[in-house]
Amino acid sequence: MEILKKLFGFDPKTTTVRTEVLAGITTFLTMSYILAVNPAIFGQLESMPSGAVFTSTALAAIFGTMAMAFWGKLPFGLAPGMGLNAFFVYTVCLGMGYSWQFALTAILIEGILFIIMTVTNIREAIVDAIPVNLRCAIGGGIGLFIAFIGLQNSGIIVNNDATLVSLGDFTSGSALLATIGLIITGFLYAKNVRGAMLLGILITTLIGIPMGITKFQGVLSTPQSIEPIFCQFEWENIFTLDMLVIVFTFMFIDLFDTMGTLISVCTKAGIVDKKTGTISRLKDAFMADAIATTAGAIIGTSTTTTYVESASGVAQGGRSGLTAFVIGCCFVVSLFFSPLFLSIPAAATAPVLILVGLLMLEPIRNIDFSDYTEAIPAFVCVIIMPMAYSISDGILTGMILYVVLNALCGKFKKLTPTMYILAVLFVLKYMFF
Repeated sequence: MEILKKLFGFDPKTTTVRTEVLAGITTFLTMSYILAVNPAIFGQLESMPSGAVFTSTALAAIFGTMAMAFWGKLPFGLAPGMGLNAFFVYTVCLGMGYSWQFALTAILIEGILFIIMTVTNIREAIVDAIPVNLRCAIGGGIGLFIAFIGLQNSGIIVNNDATLVSLGDFTSGSALLATIGLIITGFLYAKNVRGAMLLGILITTLIGIPMGITKFQGVLSTPQSIEPIFCQFEWENIFTLDMLVIVFTFMFIDLFDTMGTLISVCTKAGIVDKKTGTISRLKDAFMADAIATTAGAIIGTSTTTTYVESASGVAQGGRSGLTAFVIGCCFVVSLFFSPLFLSIPAAATAPVLILVGLLMLEPIRNIDFSDYTEAIPAFVCVIIMPMAYSISDGILTGMILYVVLNALCGKFKKLTPTMYILAVLFVLKYMFF
Protein backbone atom coordinates (compact mmCIF):
# COMPACT_ATOMS: atom_id res chain seq x y z
CA MET A 1 0.00 0.00 0.00
CA GLU A 2 2.91 2.32 0.70
CA ILE A 3 4.00 2.27 -2.95
CA LEU A 4 0.43 3.11 -4.06
CA LYS A 5 0.35 6.02 -1.63
CA LYS A 6 3.65 7.34 -2.96
CA LEU A 7 2.74 6.93 -6.62
CA PHE A 8 -0.96 7.86 -6.63
CA GLY A 9 -1.79 9.42 -3.26
CA PHE A 10 -3.80 6.28 -2.43
CA ASP A 11 -5.28 6.30 1.08
CA PRO A 12 -6.60 2.92 2.35
CA LYS A 13 -8.68 4.81 4.94
CA THR A 14 -10.90 6.36 2.26
CA THR A 15 -10.90 3.78 -0.55
CA THR A 16 -9.78 0.34 -1.69
CA VAL A 17 -7.85 -0.93 -4.71
CA ARG A 18 -10.97 -2.73 -5.96
CA THR A 19 -13.02 0.45 -5.69
CA GLU A 20 -10.39 2.47 -7.55
CA VAL A 21 -10.22 -0.11 -10.36
CA LEU A 22 -14.00 -0.19 -10.78
CA ALA A 23 -14.11 3.62 -10.68
CA GLY A 24 -11.43 3.87 -13.36
CA ILE A 25 -13.19 1.43 -15.69
CA THR A 26 -16.51 3.26 -15.14
CA THR A 27 -15.00 6.64 -16.02
CA PHE A 28 -13.31 5.17 -19.08
CA LEU A 29 -16.55 3.70 -20.39
CA THR A 30 -18.40 6.99 -19.94
CA MET A 31 -15.72 9.02 -21.75
CA SER A 32 -14.56 6.46 -24.34
CA TYR A 33 -17.04 7.90 -26.87
CA ILE A 34 -14.32 10.41 -27.74
CA LEU A 35 -12.47 7.58 -29.50
CA ALA A 36 -15.30 7.43 -32.05
CA VAL A 37 -16.34 11.08 -32.08
CA ASN A 38 -12.94 12.71 -32.55
CA PRO A 39 -12.01 10.83 -35.76
CA ALA A 40 -15.50 11.54 -37.12
CA ILE A 41 -15.15 15.29 -36.54
CA PHE A 42 -11.60 15.48 -37.88
CA GLY A 43 -12.72 13.37 -40.81
CA GLN A 44 -14.17 16.60 -42.22
CA LEU A 45 -10.58 17.58 -42.98
CA GLU A 46 -9.44 15.41 -45.87
CA SER A 47 -5.75 15.76 -45.08
CA MET A 48 -6.10 14.34 -41.55
CA PRO A 49 -6.39 10.53 -41.75
CA SER A 50 -9.10 9.28 -39.38
CA GLY A 51 -6.98 6.28 -38.39
CA ALA A 52 -4.12 8.52 -37.33
CA VAL A 53 -6.57 10.78 -35.46
CA PHE A 54 -7.96 7.77 -33.57
CA THR A 55 -4.47 6.78 -32.48
CA SER A 56 -3.51 10.33 -31.50
CA THR A 57 -6.78 10.70 -29.54
CA ALA A 58 -6.02 7.56 -27.53
CA LEU A 59 -2.38 8.57 -27.02
CA ALA A 60 -3.38 12.06 -25.82
CA ALA A 61 -5.81 10.47 -23.36
CA ILE A 62 -3.14 8.04 -22.17
CA PHE A 63 -0.50 10.74 -21.70
CA GLY A 64 -2.86 13.24 -20.05
CA THR A 65 -4.51 10.75 -17.73
CA MET A 66 -1.21 9.20 -16.68
CA ALA A 67 0.11 12.69 -15.94
CA MET A 68 -2.93 13.25 -13.74
CA ALA A 69 -2.36 9.88 -12.04
CA PHE A 70 1.32 10.33 -11.18
CA TRP A 71 1.55 14.13 -10.95
CA GLY A 72 -1.90 15.29 -9.92
CA LYS A 73 -2.69 12.09 -7.96
CA LEU A 74 -6.40 12.73 -8.54
CA PRO A 75 -9.12 10.45 -10.01
CA PHE A 76 -9.64 12.32 -13.28
CA GLY A 77 -9.53 11.24 -16.89
CA LEU A 78 -8.23 13.51 -19.66
CA ALA A 79 -8.75 13.39 -23.42
CA PRO A 80 -9.25 15.78 -26.36
CA GLY A 81 -12.17 17.98 -25.32
CA MET A 82 -15.59 18.07 -26.94
CA GLY A 83 -16.50 21.50 -28.24
CA LEU A 84 -12.84 22.37 -28.56
CA ASN A 85 -12.46 19.78 -31.33
CA ALA A 86 -15.49 21.25 -33.14
CA PHE A 87 -14.05 24.77 -32.83
CA PHE A 88 -10.77 23.42 -34.25
CA VAL A 89 -12.39 21.86 -37.32
CA TYR A 90 -15.48 23.92 -38.11
CA THR A 91 -14.35 27.41 -37.08
CA VAL A 92 -10.58 27.59 -37.47
CA CYS A 93 -10.13 25.25 -40.45
CA LEU A 94 -13.40 25.16 -42.41
CA GLY A 95 -14.73 28.57 -41.34
CA MET A 96 -11.63 30.77 -41.27
CA GLY A 97 -9.79 28.76 -43.91
CA TYR A 98 -6.66 28.05 -41.90
CA SER A 99 -4.82 24.75 -42.10
CA TRP A 100 -5.01 22.18 -39.32
CA GLN A 101 -1.29 22.74 -38.84
CA PHE A 102 -2.10 26.36 -37.95
CA ALA A 103 -4.70 25.21 -35.41
CA LEU A 104 -2.28 22.73 -33.83
CA THR A 105 0.22 25.57 -33.49
CA ALA A 106 -2.39 27.60 -31.61
CA ILE A 107 -3.00 24.68 -29.24
CA LEU A 108 0.73 24.26 -28.64
CA ILE A 109 0.97 27.96 -27.72
CA GLU A 110 -2.08 27.58 -25.47
CA GLY A 111 -0.47 24.64 -23.67
CA ILE A 112 2.79 26.52 -23.11
CA LEU A 113 0.89 29.55 -21.77
CA PHE A 114 -1.05 27.28 -19.42
CA ILE A 115 2.20 25.83 -18.09
CA ILE A 116 3.45 29.37 -17.41
CA MET A 117 0.14 30.35 -15.77
CA THR A 118 0.29 27.26 -13.55
CA VAL A 119 3.89 27.82 -12.47
CA THR A 120 3.10 31.44 -11.61
CA ASN A 121 -0.07 30.41 -9.69
CA ILE A 122 -2.34 32.50 -11.95
CA ARG A 123 -4.79 29.63 -12.50
CA GLU A 124 -5.03 28.99 -8.75
CA ALA A 125 -5.60 32.70 -8.13
CA ILE A 126 -8.54 32.65 -10.56
CA VAL A 127 -10.07 29.68 -8.73
CA ASP A 128 -9.60 31.40 -5.36
CA ALA A 129 -11.39 34.47 -6.72
CA ILE A 130 -14.59 32.52 -7.39
CA PRO A 131 -17.07 33.05 -4.48
CA VAL A 132 -18.06 30.00 -2.40
CA ASN A 133 -21.73 30.06 -3.45
CA LEU A 134 -20.73 30.27 -7.10
CA ARG A 135 -18.46 27.25 -6.63
CA CYS A 136 -21.44 25.29 -5.29
CA ALA A 137 -23.44 26.45 -8.31
CA ILE A 138 -20.74 25.23 -10.66
CA GLY A 139 -21.16 21.69 -9.32
CA GLY A 140 -24.93 21.81 -9.72
CA GLY A 141 -24.71 23.32 -13.19
CA ILE A 142 -22.27 20.66 -14.35
CA GLY A 143 -24.63 18.04 -12.94
CA LEU A 144 -27.48 19.30 -15.11
CA PHE A 145 -25.08 19.59 -18.05
CA ILE A 146 -23.92 15.97 -17.68
CA ALA A 147 -27.50 14.73 -17.34
CA PHE A 148 -28.53 16.70 -20.42
CA ILE A 149 -25.68 15.13 -22.40
CA GLY A 150 -26.89 11.68 -21.36
CA LEU A 151 -30.51 12.44 -22.23
CA GLN A 152 -29.47 13.86 -25.58
CA ASN A 153 -27.04 11.06 -26.48
CA SER A 154 -29.69 8.44 -25.79
CA GLY A 155 -32.47 10.14 -27.77
CA ILE A 156 -34.68 10.67 -24.71
CA ILE A 157 -34.37 14.41 -25.42
CA VAL A 158 -34.38 15.40 -29.09
CA ASN A 159 -34.20 18.51 -31.23
CA ASN A 160 -37.40 20.44 -31.87
CA ASP A 161 -37.43 23.41 -34.24
CA ALA A 162 -40.34 25.04 -32.42
CA THR A 163 -39.18 24.62 -28.81
CA LEU A 164 -35.46 23.82 -29.33
CA VAL A 165 -35.80 20.53 -27.41
CA SER A 166 -38.57 18.07 -26.61
CA LEU A 167 -39.14 14.56 -25.29
CA GLY A 168 -38.21 11.83 -27.75
CA ASP A 169 -39.93 8.50 -28.29
CA PHE A 170 -38.68 6.39 -25.39
CA THR A 171 -40.91 3.44 -26.30
CA SER A 172 -38.43 2.15 -28.87
CA GLY A 173 -34.83 2.29 -30.04
CA SER A 174 -31.96 3.91 -28.14
CA ALA A 175 -34.26 5.93 -25.90
CA LEU A 176 -36.02 2.75 -24.72
CA LEU A 177 -32.69 1.02 -24.08
CA ALA A 178 -31.44 4.03 -22.10
CA THR A 179 -34.66 4.07 -20.06
CA ILE A 180 -34.24 0.37 -19.26
CA GLY A 181 -30.60 1.02 -18.41
CA LEU A 182 -31.57 3.90 -16.13
CA ILE A 183 -33.97 1.68 -14.20
CA ILE A 184 -31.40 -1.13 -13.88
CA THR A 185 -28.50 1.16 -12.93
CA GLY A 186 -30.68 3.18 -10.56
CA PHE A 187 -31.85 -0.01 -8.84
CA LEU A 188 -28.28 -1.31 -8.45
CA TYR A 189 -27.09 2.06 -7.10
CA ALA A 190 -30.03 2.37 -4.70
CA LYS A 191 -29.20 -1.11 -3.36
CA ASN A 192 -25.55 -0.03 -2.84
CA VAL A 193 -24.26 -2.73 -5.18
CA ARG A 194 -20.52 -2.31 -5.68
CA GLY A 195 -19.65 -1.27 -9.21
CA ALA A 196 -23.32 -0.42 -9.87
CA MET A 197 -22.57 2.01 -12.66
CA LEU A 198 -20.12 -0.28 -14.44
CA LEU A 199 -22.54 -3.20 -14.11
CA GLY A 200 -25.31 -0.98 -15.44
CA ILE A 201 -23.29 -0.13 -18.54
CA LEU A 202 -22.42 -3.79 -19.24
CA ILE A 203 -25.97 -5.11 -18.66
CA THR A 204 -27.49 -2.37 -20.80
CA THR A 205 -24.99 -3.10 -23.57
CA LEU A 206 -25.98 -6.79 -23.54
CA ILE A 207 -29.69 -5.95 -23.58
CA GLY A 208 -29.02 -3.78 -26.63
CA ILE A 209 -27.85 -6.81 -28.68
CA PRO A 210 -31.29 -8.40 -29.28
CA MET A 211 -32.73 -4.90 -29.70
CA GLY A 212 -30.34 -4.31 -32.60
CA ILE A 213 -28.76 -1.25 -30.97
CA THR A 214 -25.52 -2.82 -29.74
CA LYS A 215 -23.64 -3.68 -32.90
CA PHE A 216 -20.65 -5.94 -32.41
CA GLN A 217 -17.79 -4.48 -34.47
CA GLY A 218 -15.08 -7.03 -33.78
CA VAL A 219 -12.37 -7.40 -31.19
CA LEU A 220 -8.83 -6.57 -32.33
CA SER A 221 -7.33 -3.92 -34.57
CA THR A 222 -3.82 -2.61 -35.21
CA PRO A 223 -3.20 1.04 -34.25
CA GLN A 224 -2.41 3.23 -37.24
CA SER A 225 0.66 5.46 -37.35
CA ILE A 226 0.42 9.12 -36.29
CA GLU A 227 3.33 10.10 -38.56
CA PRO A 228 1.10 12.21 -40.92
CA ILE A 229 0.01 14.48 -38.04
CA PHE A 230 2.96 14.28 -35.62
CA CYS A 231 4.72 17.61 -34.87
CA GLN A 232 2.99 19.36 -37.76
CA PHE A 233 3.23 23.07 -36.90
CA GLU A 234 2.95 26.25 -38.95
CA TRP A 235 4.92 29.19 -37.61
CA GLU A 236 4.61 31.90 -40.27
CA ASN A 237 1.23 33.20 -39.02
CA ILE A 238 1.80 33.12 -35.26
CA PHE A 239 1.94 36.93 -34.94
CA THR A 240 -1.39 37.57 -36.71
CA LEU A 241 -4.59 38.85 -35.08
CA ASP A 242 -6.39 35.63 -36.02
CA MET A 243 -3.81 33.58 -34.13
CA LEU A 244 -4.33 35.81 -31.08
CA VAL A 245 -8.10 35.37 -31.25
CA ILE A 246 -7.85 31.61 -31.74
CA VAL A 247 -5.36 31.09 -28.89
CA PHE A 248 -7.43 33.33 -26.61
CA THR A 249 -10.63 31.42 -27.41
CA PHE A 250 -9.02 28.02 -26.90
CA MET A 251 -7.60 29.26 -23.59
CA PHE A 252 -10.86 30.69 -22.28
CA ILE A 253 -12.91 27.60 -23.07
CA ASP A 254 -10.31 25.16 -21.75
CA LEU A 255 -9.44 27.23 -18.66
CA PHE A 256 -12.98 27.48 -17.33
CA ASP A 257 -14.15 24.05 -18.48
CA THR A 258 -11.23 22.50 -16.60
CA MET A 259 -11.68 24.79 -13.63
CA GLY A 260 -15.39 24.00 -13.38
CA THR A 261 -14.75 20.28 -13.67
CA LEU A 262 -12.05 20.26 -11.00
CA ILE A 263 -14.06 22.37 -8.55
CA SER A 264 -17.25 20.34 -8.89
CA VAL A 265 -15.72 16.86 -8.99
CA CYS A 266 -13.27 17.61 -6.17
CA THR A 267 -16.19 18.84 -4.07
CA LYS A 268 -18.03 15.59 -4.78
CA ALA A 269 -14.90 13.60 -3.90
CA GLY A 270 -14.63 15.40 -0.56
CA ILE A 271 -11.12 16.71 -1.16
CA VAL A 272 -12.02 20.36 -0.63
CA ASP A 273 -11.18 22.03 2.67
CA LYS A 274 -14.56 22.92 4.19
CA LYS A 275 -13.18 25.93 6.08
CA THR A 276 -11.09 27.58 3.38
CA GLY A 277 -12.66 26.08 0.25
CA THR A 278 -9.21 25.25 -1.13
CA ILE A 279 -8.65 22.13 -3.23
CA SER A 280 -5.70 19.94 -2.38
CA ARG A 281 -3.24 19.31 -5.23
CA LEU A 282 -5.06 21.79 -7.46
CA LYS A 283 -1.82 23.22 -8.84
CA ASP A 284 -0.58 19.72 -9.69
CA ALA A 285 -3.86 18.95 -11.44
CA PHE A 286 -3.60 22.15 -13.49
CA MET A 287 -0.02 21.31 -14.43
CA ALA A 288 -0.99 17.80 -15.57
CA ASP A 289 -3.75 19.36 -17.68
CA ALA A 290 -1.38 21.95 -19.19
CA ILE A 291 1.26 19.35 -20.03
CA ALA A 292 -1.42 17.15 -21.60
CA THR A 293 -2.59 20.00 -23.85
CA THR A 294 0.97 20.66 -25.01
CA ALA A 295 1.64 16.96 -25.63
CA GLY A 296 -1.68 16.58 -27.45
CA ALA A 297 -0.72 19.29 -29.92
CA ILE A 298 2.61 17.54 -30.58
CA ILE A 299 0.96 14.21 -31.37
CA GLY A 300 -1.65 15.86 -33.57
CA THR A 301 -4.96 16.38 -31.80
CA SER A 302 -7.10 19.17 -30.35
CA THR A 303 -6.92 20.55 -26.81
CA THR A 304 -6.65 17.81 -24.17
CA THR A 305 -8.69 18.62 -21.10
CA THR A 306 -10.02 17.12 -17.87
CA TYR A 307 -13.29 15.29 -18.52
CA VAL A 308 -16.43 16.05 -16.57
CA GLU A 309 -17.33 12.36 -16.97
CA SER A 310 -14.70 11.75 -14.28
CA ALA A 311 -17.57 12.39 -11.89
CA SER A 312 -18.90 8.92 -12.71
CA GLY A 313 -15.76 7.32 -11.30
CA VAL A 314 -15.79 9.59 -8.26
CA ALA A 315 -19.42 8.63 -7.65
CA GLN A 316 -18.26 5.01 -7.81
CA GLY A 317 -15.73 5.71 -5.05
CA GLY A 318 -12.57 6.75 -6.91
CA ARG A 319 -10.45 9.06 -4.75
CA SER A 320 -6.82 8.87 -5.89
CA GLY A 321 -4.54 8.83 -8.89
CA LEU A 322 -4.96 5.05 -9.01
CA THR A 323 -8.36 5.64 -10.62
CA ALA A 324 -6.71 7.81 -13.27
CA PHE A 325 -4.03 5.16 -13.80
CA VAL A 326 -6.73 2.56 -14.51
CA ILE A 327 -8.40 4.96 -16.96
CA GLY A 328 -5.08 5.41 -18.75
CA CYS A 329 -4.54 1.65 -18.89
CA CYS A 330 -8.00 1.23 -20.43
CA PHE A 331 -7.06 3.70 -23.16
CA VAL A 332 -3.87 1.69 -23.77
CA VAL A 333 -5.98 -1.43 -24.23
CA SER A 334 -8.40 0.48 -26.47
CA LEU A 335 -5.57 1.07 -28.96
CA PHE A 336 -5.70 -2.65 -29.76
CA PHE A 337 -9.32 -3.48 -28.87
CA SER A 338 -11.00 -0.40 -30.30
CA PRO A 339 -13.74 -2.33 -32.21
CA LEU A 340 -14.83 -3.99 -28.95
CA PHE A 341 -15.00 -0.74 -26.97
CA LEU A 342 -16.71 1.10 -29.81
CA SER A 343 -19.45 -1.56 -29.73
CA ILE A 344 -20.79 -0.04 -26.50
CA PRO A 345 -23.69 2.23 -27.59
CA ALA A 346 -24.30 5.72 -26.25
CA ALA A 347 -27.60 4.45 -24.83
CA ALA A 348 -25.63 2.21 -22.44
CA THR A 349 -23.51 5.01 -20.96
CA ALA A 350 -26.34 7.58 -20.91
CA PRO A 351 -27.98 6.21 -17.71
CA VAL A 352 -24.70 6.65 -15.82
CA LEU A 353 -24.40 10.26 -16.99
CA ILE A 354 -27.97 10.95 -15.89
CA LEU A 355 -27.38 9.47 -12.42
CA VAL A 356 -24.08 11.33 -12.07
CA GLY A 357 -25.97 14.51 -12.92
CA LEU A 358 -28.21 13.84 -9.93
CA LEU A 359 -25.25 13.22 -7.63
CA MET A 360 -23.55 16.43 -8.77
CA LEU A 361 -26.55 18.52 -7.66
CA GLU A 362 -25.77 18.01 -3.97
CA PRO A 363 -23.58 21.15 -3.48
CA ILE A 364 -26.46 23.53 -4.35
CA ARG A 365 -27.89 22.81 -0.89
CA ASN A 366 -25.09 24.98 0.49
CA ILE A 367 -26.07 28.06 -1.55
CA ASP A 368 -27.50 30.94 0.50
CA PHE A 369 -30.80 31.45 -1.34
CA SER A 370 -31.93 34.09 1.15
CA ASP A 371 -29.34 36.55 -0.22
CA TYR A 372 -30.31 37.38 -3.80
CA THR A 373 -26.89 38.85 -4.59
CA GLU A 374 -25.66 35.28 -4.04
CA ALA A 375 -28.66 33.29 -5.26
CA ILE A 376 -29.25 35.03 -8.61
CA PRO A 377 -25.67 34.67 -9.96
CA ALA A 378 -25.62 31.08 -8.69
CA PHE A 379 -28.90 30.26 -10.44
CA VAL A 380 -27.73 31.85 -13.69
CA CYS A 381 -24.51 29.82 -13.49
CA VAL A 382 -26.50 26.61 -12.98
CA ILE A 383 -29.04 27.18 -15.74
CA ILE A 384 -26.69 28.55 -18.39
CA MET A 385 -24.42 25.48 -18.42
CA PRO A 386 -26.97 23.01 -19.84
CA MET A 387 -28.89 25.62 -21.83
CA ALA A 388 -25.79 27.08 -23.54
CA TYR A 389 -24.13 23.64 -23.62
CA SER A 390 -21.05 25.20 -22.07
CA ILE A 391 -19.42 24.98 -18.64
CA SER A 392 -17.27 28.03 -19.30
CA ASP A 393 -20.23 30.25 -20.29
CA GLY A 394 -22.02 29.31 -17.07
CA ILE A 395 -19.01 30.33 -14.97
CA LEU A 396 -18.38 33.53 -16.92
CA THR A 397 -21.98 34.81 -16.86
CA GLY A 398 -22.38 33.88 -13.20
CA MET A 399 -19.20 35.74 -12.26
CA ILE A 400 -20.14 38.85 -14.25
CA LEU A 401 -23.58 38.96 -12.61
CA TYR A 402 -22.09 38.37 -9.15
CA VAL A 403 -19.77 41.37 -9.42
CA VAL A 404 -22.39 43.67 -10.99
CA LEU A 405 -25.17 42.86 -8.51
CA ASN A 406 -22.98 43.16 -5.43
CA ALA A 407 -21.45 46.41 -6.69
CA LEU A 408 -24.90 47.90 -7.39
CA CYS A 409 -26.12 46.83 -3.94
CA GLY A 410 -23.10 48.43 -2.29
CA LYS A 411 -21.66 45.14 -0.99
CA PHE A 412 -18.11 46.07 -1.94
CA LYS A 413 -16.53 44.13 0.94
CA LYS A 414 -17.51 40.89 -0.79
CA LEU A 415 -15.62 41.85 -3.94
CA THR A 416 -11.87 41.58 -4.41
CA PRO A 417 -9.68 43.29 -7.02
CA THR A 418 -9.29 39.93 -8.78
CA MET A 419 -13.07 39.61 -9.10
CA TYR A 420 -13.31 43.03 -10.76
CA ILE A 421 -10.51 42.18 -13.17
CA LEU A 422 -12.07 38.85 -14.10
CA ALA A 423 -15.51 40.40 -14.62
CA VAL A 424 -14.06 43.04 -16.98
CA LEU A 425 -12.09 40.40 -18.90
CA PHE A 426 -15.20 38.23 -19.22
CA VAL A 427 -17.24 41.15 -20.58
CA LEU A 428 -14.48 41.96 -23.08
CA LYS A 429 -14.41 38.31 -24.11
CA TYR A 430 -18.08 38.42 -25.10
CA MET A 431 -17.73 41.82 -26.78
CA PHE A 432 -14.69 41.14 -28.92
CA PHE A 433 -14.01 37.39 -29.06
